[in-house]
Amino acid sequence: MLATLTLHLRIPLCASLKDKRGRIKPLMSRLHREFNVSVAEMDKHDIWDEAVIVCAMVGNDSAFLQSALQTVAKWAEANWRDGDVWDSKIELIL
Repeated sequence: MLATLTLHLRIPLCASLKDKRGRIKPLMSRLHREFNVSVAEMDKHDIWDEAVIVCAMVGNDSAFLQSALQTVAKWAEANWRDGDVWDSKIELIL
């Protein structure tokens, strides 16, 4: 079973794509390190003040995967200081 968490991020006062990547890279690294999830930027590549990142986990217990990704989403909303989490969505794929 595969579970994904999609986070739509808003990055205010971002002046360039380089600035954007400099702000989301530490978030992506921290999520990977803290929660052992795979993380990638998946959309809004050319927009300076928005990003979409996806976290993925594989396991055999859907309840555990759902709970773990809810924890990741709550952590990102509470601790990411460089912007705002506009939306988050968890999907389970059998």
